[in-house]
Amino acid sequence: MLWKALTAATLLALGVTTPAAAAAAPVSLVTHPAQYVDPMIGTGTGGAEVGQINNFPGPAVPFGMLQWSPDTPGAYAGYSYDSTQISGFSLTHASVGCRQFGDVPILPVVGDVGTAPWNRAETFSHSTETAQAGAYGVTLADSDVRVDLSSANRTGLAAFTFPASDQAQVLVKAGASLNGNQAADLRTVGDREVVGSATTGGFCGSQNKYTLFFSLRFDRPFTTAGGWDGTTVGAPGASIDVSGPHSGGYLTFDTRTNRTLHAKVAISFVDTAGAQRNMASEIPGWDPAPVRAAARKQWDDLLARVQVGGGTDERTRTFYTALYHSLLYPTTFSDVDGRYTGFDAKVHTVGGHQRVQYANYSLWDTYRCLAALQALLLPDVGSDLAQSLVNDAEQFGWLPKWPVMNGESGVMNGDNVVPFLASLHAFGAKDFDTGTALTYMLKGATTPAPAGFPYLERQGVADYQALGYVPNDRAELGHVREGASQTLEYAIDDFAISRFAGALGRHDTAGTYAARGQNWQNVFDGGTGYVRPKDSTGAFPSGPGFVAPPPGQFGQDGFDEGNAAQYNYLVPQNMAGLIAAMGGRGAVNQRADAFFQLLNTGPNLPNQWSGNEIDFATPWLYDYTGQPWKTQEVVRRIETQLFAATPNGEPGNDDLGAQSSWYVWAALGVYPVTPGTTDLAFASPLFPKAVIHLANGRAITIDAPAAADDHPYVTGLTLDGKRWDKTFLPDSALRSGAKLTFSLSAQPNTSWATAAGAAPPSYQDRQAPAIGYTSPSGGVVTGQGTSFSTTVGVVDAGGHAGPVRWTAKPPAGITVTPSSGVLRPGTSQPVTVTVAADAAQGSHPVPVSFDGIPGSTIGVTVPAADGAATVCDTLGVTDTECGLQRLDNDDGRSTAGTVAGRSARTTVNGYLYFGVTNDLVPGGSAYQATIDVDYFDQGTGTWNVQYDSTGEPYQGSSSVTNTNTGTWKTATFTLPDAGFGNRQNAGADFRIATGPGFSIARVHVRASGGNVLALHLCPGD
Repeated sequence: MLWKALTAATLLALGVTTPAAAAAAPVSLVTHPAQYVDPMIGTGTGGAEVGQINNFPGPAVPFGMLQWSPDTPGAYAGYSYDSTQISGFSLTHASVGCRQFGDVPILPVVGDVGTAPWNRAETFSHSTETAQAGAYGVTLADSDVRVDLSSANRTGLAAFTFPASDQAQVLVKAGASLNGNQAADLRTVGDREVVGSATTGGFCGSQNKYTLFFSLRFDRPFTTAGGWDGTTVGAPGASIDVSGPHSGGYLTFDTRTNRTLHAKVAISFVDTAGAQRNMASEIPGWDPAPVRAAARKQWDDLLARVQVGGGTDERTRTFYTALYHSLLYPTTFSDVDGRYTGFDAKVHTVGGHQRVQYANYSLWDTYRCLAALQALLLPDVGSDLAQSLVNDAEQFGWLPKWPVMNGESGVMNGDNVVPFLASLHAFGAKDFDTGTALTYMLKGATTPAPAGFPYLERQGVADYQALGYVPNDRAELGHVREGASQTLEYAIDDFAISRFAGALGRHDTAGTYAARGQNWQNVFDGGTGYVRPKDSTGAFPSGPGFVAPPPGQFGQDGFDEGNAAQYNYLVPQNMAGLIAAMGGRGAVNQRADAFFQLLNTGPNLPNQWSGNEIDFATPWLYDYTGQPWKTQEVVRRIETQLFAATPNGEPGNDDLGAQSSWYVWAALGVYPVTPGTTDLAFASPLFPKAVIHLANGRAITIDAPAAADDHPYVTGLTLDGKRWDKTFLPDSALRSGAKLTFSLSAQPNTSWATAAGAAPPSYQDRQAPAIGYTSPSGGVVTGQGTSFSTTVGVVDAGGHAGPVRWTAKPPAGITVTPSSGVLRPGTSQPVTVTVAADAAQGSHPVPVSFDGIPGSTIGVTVPAADGAATVCDTLGVTDTECGLQRLDNDDGRSTAGTVAGRSARTTVNGYLYFGVTNDLVPGGSAYQATIDVDYFDQGTGTWNVQYDSTGEPYQGSSSVTNTNTGTWKTATFTLPDAGFGNRQNAGADFRIATGPGFSIARVHVRASGGNVLALHLCPGD
């Protein structure tokens, strides 16, 4: 057992008071929690597999539009604690996983601005750095400038204390957003103000774009000013008026008699006048003290919605900083007058009950537990968060999934806005247009986007509706193909629609989507006991459930940012059904014990990855399997080993408060395990006392007198004074309040809440009672005139199924003996598959159906005699992909159209990326490959193929020079050392490097050698 404890007698003999001995002492609750906020927590790294946590240390108010904070060179989200330089104090920040924000860095320096002020940075030391809720300060050592920042919602106030100098400079880097700028401008207004804008976007390689407008005012006139365009610096003069994507300017002040310069900055996403009005309304004066005090009071009032007491100073700081980080996002997007720029690029004004329009939702991350926390504590804010998303949908036509300002990035798989909205509603945020929200939920769940539309709310939705799953061979491609994870996410989304529709009285819709919420069963492989990707024929891949990804690959094929072991428990809506299908509580407990041996492994090992959202709820698994003491132990290990009051004190990217909200829930001893419901499962409290103040004036009081790091185990629990032997909180507590009293120990109680009825709810409505399978799974490669044995079986899914009839339906050239039978759940029978001597080369899927339950497919593959695999992609508005997929990437954009009579795609940035299906060419060997490209010959440029060779990922082929004939031609490239290891951008195997404006109609690949599966997928091959 990982948790050991000295006896109470021994500790008392040493003069140490045990939790039990101290239980009688009254516990004081924190009344001014802002004092425990340390914004430096999470500004460092979460470990080798995670990288930067990406919290920012600068001042902000709850859900504020402005995050005025330092940036360090090279940090893609703005600030890295490991850096020793500051390049500016920019106006927007977020704890994201891709480069974005960091707009308009402002940097005070002394002396001549030099020839490249846009690159200037100042050395600093953490010893001069201070950070607290609503205030930040640091000394820039090279210029000896003290910077002190404070903030309101849309406006910030700085005090720059310079040395005495007639060359005190303020650099305004308008065109220096973290992800670059499409446009920027800066101009002076009189001698105390500069205004401008910055246009940026491209989050995670997407096509989103937004424009930030700003006003920067000073409490005294500048003496001179000058601008730059990113290549040259203008001479000092009386004004600035510059524009261009790299533009900026400098303002010179004389600080020889007054060393402190005050500067106010305000932003708007509507126009410059909006920024100026925001400033005038929020910070009319120049004194930082009331600004700091107002921000501090906002945080005190909000953080006090959850009071804790009796914990150590470090645990209290960790807790309240996590709660602070949980309440920074989404961010205010409307101005003080209610105006905002919508998804349709038009100016709108908030109306009705809505007070604020919000932006920046990392929904794949935040639907899991942050939505519930925000709605529980702040249902009025939660309602505005929901209405903002509904407004986005009305302006855009679709609900977004990762909206950045007023644009959609389309990042991550799943339809994550649905469980986010459903959880907001379930936890009390009900004052929004729920009917319109449901309308758009149903649209996204049933309707493919128009051809060429840049956003897919549910990629593969037509397949998902027809098949009940997203086939992996036609799935979204991120780091890898994502068919299994897409199916699991869509099933959660559909379950959330069911709950939301039911709450609105739409019971027919609720029933339909309750059934779709059980689609996880369609990707559960009873032969391996894993959730797995399935192809369009219904076949699982060959081999075991978990397959270690090859070196350099981020996650297992079929799963977004993870693997089969980590995703296997992502069925929060029906854990009882999943546990039954996996073999029951005993089998699951044995697997879980091995799974939790490691707690933060990254995407390639079959263990818990606490730093990523897919495993957030997994530690509560044991609450469902009759061993809740193991949930208590695992959660406590994560709390104490992976979280701390330090810059590196989180296990992963904070993802706009997602990771922090996990800690808040865990430290309170409860967790929202099922999105779209109010189900809160127990672990154990970290603090001796906590009070959650509900919006209706009631409270949930949590008493745990013996709580301590080494006392994670629940030995008993009362609810409102009555014994409670269940591992979840009844939803009545969220309306009426409750008093929970935990008895905790250093040793587990292996009998508390272990009965099946003690588990949190599982929603088994409309599930199949059993699941059919074939084993071994996946395709069997065999020659003509051969036979092999396989197994047909049925696993119980907890639905009390009776005997099930199965039937195999082989295609021509294949026979199955016997071809049908009857099985009871938990049994199987052998069958023989025979391939005729004249069977054609290619894939011969053999569907095996089971009456009333999900079935499976036996994949039979007869390889081609020439030993080569051929794949191709015919390009156009809708590509015809035959084993070859074109991959959109940041520098691999293209447009579709007709060129000289042929459907084609024309490059925008100069590259087209392609991936060959791993089913035919898995990688890991040396291949001989030939690539044929049908191209339109115009101009006289030279181009080639850059491919993933066995040595380098961007090996260049021989080149072709165009001859400007204005005709279609075919170029052939021979690659003697192709690696096909998915190591290029977007996980591609090769790219065609042409330059912009180049048209391609078809790409054909032939590969042989190594471990290639010899199939001809292209018509005519």
